[in-house]
Amino acid sequence: MGLEAKSEALTDTLIEEIEEFLDYLRMHRYASIHTVAAYRNDLLQAGKLFTSVNLTAWKDLNPDQMDRYLVSLGPPLAQSTAQRRMSSLRTFLKHLKRQGRGPTMELPRSAGFRKKKAIPKALSIELLTKLLEAPDVAQASGIRDRAMMELIYGAGLRISEAAELTLNALDHEQMAIRVTGKRDKTRWIPVPAESWGWLAKYLETARPLLQKKGSDRVFLSNRGLHLRRTTFALKLQEYCRMAGLPDEISPHILRHTYAVHLLKGGADLRVVQELLGHESIATTQVYTQLDYEEVKRRYKAAHPRK
Repeated sequence: MGLEAKSEALTDTLIEEIEEFLDYLRMHRYASIHTVAAYRNDLLQAGKLFTSVNLTAWKDLNPDQMDRYLVSLGPPLAQSTAQRRMSSLRTFLKHLKRQGRGPTMELPRSAGFRKKKAIPKALSIELLTKLLEAPDVAQASGIRDRAMMELIYGAGLRISEAAELTLNALDHEQMAIRVTGKRDKTRWIPVPAESWGWLAKYLETARPLLQKKGSDRVFLSNRGLHLRRTTFALKLQEYCRMAGLPDEISPHILRHTYAVHLLKGGADLRVVQELLGHESIATTQVYTQLDYEEVKRRYKAAHPRK
């Protein structure tokens, strides 16, 4: 079904510029059919509302009309849907502005529709231990998986950082690793003795059995190749099932757990920020909510007046 057939209420000008933008996404941004379809739906929804308030060309869009659109994105519309629709419209209008065909008004930000950051999940020591003990360490692959989980938790690594880790990034004398994270920011991270012990055992006994040809990556697949992050994520789900844990636990939850355990142990927030490689302290502060909830729970349990 053509775009025109689905949007009879829109003017030819509104339709033509939407069509041109969708072509741009396909031809220059190599967008998938699903992405193009999502933009089409969002822009048609916006176009129909703007048509109802007498907009005939995108360049004539004014703040009052935009305010009407923003109101339409409120409840009961899901916040995630509102965020996506606003983002689609902003991207489209910015495209028109770059070509000198967009509205002169300042485009609204989409931050107001963003979901609040969820408090990260964290595993208790008991559940963490069950998960770490799930791999069969009689097998080389099991030692590898145990070492990788130990390192992600013990050093608070992103799964991509663990997967990309190279042998020359390991400081055996200091029991520390050099990690290059987002925006090519490098940080040194000390590794707990028990986690380092499993890493050392893997390097000494298991990695030589997995290696088929020269590779500087620390973690190798069963075929001796680079162990992909997606492969490890699937393995983690399998170990969760074996340990009786929810299989939606992701490698990132091990990183969350690291941060939460450090903070509950009294670590300074700035130190945790540096260890996690967060650019902004605000990103790290979300973990303090967990500490507050724990303090509140203990207070209510202990205080005589509840």
